[in-house]
Amino acid sequence: MIQFLADEGPQNPLLPSMPELIIGLICFFIVFGLLGKKLLPNIQKTLEERRDAIEGGLERAAAAQEEANRTLEEYKAQLAEARHEAARITEHAREQGATIIAEMREEGQRQRDAIVEAGHAQIDADRRQVTTVLRQDVGRIAAELAGRVVGESLEDEARQSRIIDRFLDELDAKADAAEGAVK
Repeated sequence: MIQFLADEGPQNPLLPSMPELIIGLICFFIVFGLLGKKLLPNIQKTLEERRDAIEGGLERAAAAQEEANRTLEEYKAQLAEARHEAARITEHAREQGATIIAEMREEGQRQRDAIVEAGHAQIDADRRQVTTVLRQDVGRIAAELAGRVVGESLEDEARQSRIIDRFLDELDAKADAAEGAVK
């Protein structure tokens, strides 16, 4: 056998012999055919499923993105509506507050005027009462003094009352004249 290899001549280690090459090619085509018939359809099917999944995923992602954008726009619109409503409520509350303040001021003014008016009425009543008491006291004192000056008793009530009233009327007239001159 060694002789057989030596007779053929120098052999290239990179080139196989012809029978080995033919057997290798036949085995290659058998394995390639079996793989093509059994494995290639499964690979094609898996690739098709992946392509569908990717394309469907992209479509679902685009639909989800579109839905998210619609929802975002709805939320923005609701937020704008809520802000508008809050501004309207705030403005309404300010108006009501201003109205309440104005009403309270008017009520306070009315109560103040009523208190001042009641005070004036009380002062006038007190003044009349004091004037009446003073007239009586002045009349009594004047009658006593007049009785001492004249030397006789002014016991007649009607006469005494007329004299006192005339005297006090003259005093009031002088006081009114003095006030008119000051003004």
